[in-house]
Amino acid sequence: MITIIIMTMPDPTAPLSLMQWLSPAFPTGAFAYSHGLEQAVAVGEVRDAESFAQWLGDVLEHGAGWGDAVLLGCGLRGGDLAELDALGRAMAGSAERLRETVEQGTAFTLAQAGLRGEKLPARILPVAVAEAARELDMPTEQIIALFQHSFASNLVSAAVRLVPLGQIAGQRVLAGLHDKIAEISARAASAELTDLSLSAFRAEIGAMKHETLDVRLFKT
Repeated sequence: MITIIIMTMPDPTAPLSLMQWLSPAFPTGAFAYSHGLEQAVAVGEVRDAESFAQWLGDVLEHGAGWGDAVLLGCGLRGGDLAELDALGRAMAGSAERLRETVEQGTAFTLAQAGLRGEKLPARILPVAVAEAARELDMPTEQIIALFQHSFASNLVSAAVRLVPLGQIAGQRVLAGLHDKIAEISARAASAELTDLSLSAFRAEIGAMKHETLDVRLFKT
């Protein structure tokens, strides 16, 4: 008996589409948000590359980074997008954090609607990305990792301007977080909503205090 094995090759354009959506050039206005980093710099909590790396690593692992990764993973695996969107809004730790994810998600959805030529409901950012990326021929873990990397890259760009950090110092911080991003993405790829927990309280309090910061360069 002859066994015929049919192998399908992954779509080589799928990563390119995702990179386009997560690129700084994609019109979500991500450059305007610092996720409370501006407040942390203003009060001296973040003052150099080392303290910024600690701050960003904590946000990725214990704060909105982890929460968004779980929501994205659940969405990619077929979770109800409306329910995930409502849960993500409810879990936002501050008005600024809610504004950040809603405004970026709305902008992302509008851009996707323009690309696809169809009307799409506005959702928070990780759920909007999940809806768009469901059709991509890519592993869930890889999509989450690239989403996390995009989030971290935006904050590195903000830190370069705010701390200030040199461009190379910022890139060293980002490179140093690659293992953490990969580990978080691997866990989030199979995580359930019961795994959601946010404990980066200092970052959330910083986002609250940022609302009344006298001079602000960023929306959050």
